[in-house]
Amino acid sequence: MEEKPVRESALEYLELALPNDSNSFGNVLGGKVMHLVDLAAAMAGMRHARKPIVTASVDSLHFLHPVHIGELIMLRSSVNRVFRSSMEVGVKVMTEKLLTGVRLHTCSAYLTFVAIDQEGKASEIPRVIPETEDEIRRYRQAGERREYRLAMRNRLKA
Repeated sequence: MEEKPVRESALEYLELALPNDSNSFGNVLGGKVMHLVDLAAAMAGMRHARKPIVTASVDSLHFLHPVHIGELIMLRSSVNRVFRSSMEVGVKVMTEKLLTGVRLHTCSAYLTFVAIDQEGKASEIPRVIPETEDEIRRYRQAGERREYRLAMRNRLKA
């Protein structure tokens, strides 16, 4: 199966924070941001796999700053590593105040996706090739996170 560089899956997804996305404090609902994270990750994953994928897990998500109405929400996502039929996709969420250009890191997350075939069974995914220092670091760390996830999964099954 052909390998693909990380850059082929990388994408940036932008959305304007609108009033219908707000909570009672006037900030964007955390669930809305979580939805956008899953969406951005899924697009990068499908771009890499070129087949249907499903979300298998989301690592912890910690909000560093609220997203205010009127701000631009910027999500950068790419495949960090492929493990046969599963892959880890990283997403970094930033906000930008459009009138000043000030940007803040809102949150980051790692999601695991599994590629599926027409019968709904796990399907092999092309390996990913990290090229830059950051990509190599994320590739290595994805392996460490996978070990932790599998251990947690086994504990939950017991």
